[in-house]
Amino acid sequence: MIIDLSGRTALVTGAGLGIGHAAATGLHAAGASIVINDLDPERVARAVERLGGGERVRGVAADLSGADGCARLVEAVPRVDILVNNVGIARPRSFFDIPDAEWESMFAVNVMSGVRLSRDYVPAMVEAGWGRVVFVSSECALNIPTSMAHYGMTKLAQLAVSRGIAEEVAGSGVTVNCVVPGPTRTDGAMPFLQSLVDAGAADLDAAEREFIDRERPASLLRRFARPAEVASLIVYLASEQAAASTGAALRVDGGAIGTVV
Repeated sequence: MIIDLSGRTALVTGAGLGIGHAAATGLHAAGASIVINDLDPERVARAVERLGGGERVRGVAADLSGADGCARLVEAVPRVDILVNNVGIARPRSFFDIPDAEWESMFAVNVMSGVRLSRDYVPAMVEAGWGRVVFVSSECALNIPTSMAHYGMTKLAQLAVSRGIAEEVAGSGVTVNCVVPGPTRTDGAMPFLQSLVDAGAADLDAAEREFIDRERPASLLRRFARPAEVASLIVYLASEQAAASTGAALRVDGGAIGTVV
């Protein structure tokens, strides 16, 4: 399969590192012009440099935890063909220790950023008769972590938002989907994996297996996915070939969700 996104512009939020940067890399390799968003201007600059810069790559630093930051991003980039709502935060904490402010801040970043950007960008996609929106959810939407109930809540909310937008734009040529990754060896996961190594795991691969055995025994992959493996599904969903996939939650979880559907 040859995916050609030449002439398309893709915005990837939270693209300084991890799955977001891997998605930007994959979309760029397929020919799209890329807008990298991240909170940290230095991280944005480094991510742009890693993609080689040039006319097809630009970066916009913006804090998407509030309406003002989302508006600044849209002002800087008024129109896109592909929107990857990837930005997200996670904080391990017992349910009984999560204050109201943390519930609200996590919902603001993980859910409302995608709501706001989709609300701004999708109407022009509908007008053009073509567009792609991809939300990056998580298997934690269904395997609610005991240490991150608020994170699981936001990832489940993304599934509802994605389906709702897809229903709204039915028949328009715009598709809206969620990808549902399982445990992934992102930059954010590295401190946790390193802590398992420090506690006695032989290496990072052994740390992955230890976590999988303890926390995700349903996993068929038996390891963490790599960001590029998750990004491959995002790139596909952004393609012409994925025109018949919309309103869906597509798993790239390595079997960590222990059901067929």
